[in-house]
Amino acid sequence: MSEVTESQVAVVGGGIVGTAVACVLQRRGYRVTLIDGAEAPERASYGNAGFLATELIDPLATMSSVRAAPGMWWRSDQPLSIPPAYLPRLAPWLWRFVRAAGDRQAAAGRRALSALNQQSVAAWQRLLAEFELDAMLQRCGYLMTWESQTGRAAAQRHAAHLRQWDIECELLDQAGVRHHEPGLTPNVSHALYFPNAYRVVDPQAILDALQAAFVACGGRWRQCRVTGLTSEADHVRCQMSDGEQAFDRVVVCAGAWSHELLRPLSGRIPLETERGYHLTFGAGAPALRHAVGSVERRVVLNGLSSGLRIVGFTELGGLERPPTPRHFDVLAVQAKALLADGDRLGEEEPAFWMGFRPSLPDSLPVIDQLAAHPRVFCAFGHQHLGVTQAAITAELIAARMVGERPEIDLTQYSLSRFQ
Repeated sequence: MSEVTESQVAVVGGGIVGTAVACVLQRRGYRVTLIDGAEAPERASYGNAGFLATELIDPLATMSSVRAAPGMWWRSDQPLSIPPAYLPRLAPWLWRFVRAAGDRQAAAGRRALSALNQQSVAAWQRLLAEFELDAMLQRCGYLMTWESQTGRAAAQRHAAHLRQWDIECELLDQAGVRHHEPGLTPNVSHALYFPNAYRVVDPQAILDALQAAFVACGGRWRQCRVTGLTSEADHVRCQMSDGEQAFDRVVVCAGAWSHELLRPLSGRIPLETERGYHLTFGAGAPALRHAVGSVERRVVLNGLSSGLRIVGFTELGGLERPPTPRHFDVLAVQAKALLADGDRLGEEEPAFWMGFRPSLPDSLPVIDQLAAHPRVFCAFGHQHLGVTQAAITAELIAARMVGERPEIDLTQYSLSRFQ
């Protein structure tokens, strides 16, 4: 067993959040070990759309989403899927989701999401500049589209809502959409245009680059699984698939597996797995200038260095069920319908992915230090916004660890909200 020093920190989880945390802590002078036994496709960040969705300040849990959920669940072409056999296990989480959808709770969630998203781009710029990786973050603009003319009033209301939160957007008519994004079908009648939106060149590429920079600067990488944590007075002991090691502090960033790892220390955490799906079409796919989201089809398309990616579906089905093949078929249909040259997508076989998004019922992550075990820190549960919020989460964890007052009030993201 290695000697424990005040500077030894383990970060459990090598996805985008854990890697960002490891890099920022290393920059602060800690000796950091990043531990993860997962293959790349197992991580939620591998399948992310690659778009920094800073305009997503509304929690998933609202009364409008609760009212719409039953209709979406019963239709195979809609983005919500719950396997009937999983419902009994899911019921406690769904009850918490409904409770979080109240107006007061949703308003608090909106403030908390906005606080993170407002600082997310600047935090990414600081992190990437540290390793001279600035080119991996690009200002791309984002189009939130509607095909039905009846959605114009909804677009106007949403624009007014976002401007109250200092989010710049512009309502485009059909001609404006064609000017900004000729790659979209002419059936798009209008869109909200977000000129200050950013994307990463590719989620896996930026993850690989950050991990390589972390190791090059002296960080340690352990390819193994953490199976348990034991918190003691002067250290935290990690039980791993290849042995055991003690660290001065541990940060749990294990995504959809975090709650099981923390259960002996924190009790039950209502974290559920949103099974996300994507298709990535290669270099021959139609090109898009911007990231594009369809309000009616509930999918996001984005051009990455690896190809054109379409992301969609929320399937609440846990960690053990195999992928649902028809979801991939629906994504392909939606992509073809949105693109002016969508028939070209049939010329090659896309890459298929299904992964696990860690989601809490109020749509907020956990960014916290365990009160009963102050050597254990947590950063997980970012649902659809892991790539968006990774860098700012890392800065907040680092500030907490060194004893600084974080710029954002972390009580909004504490575990105690579930107790």
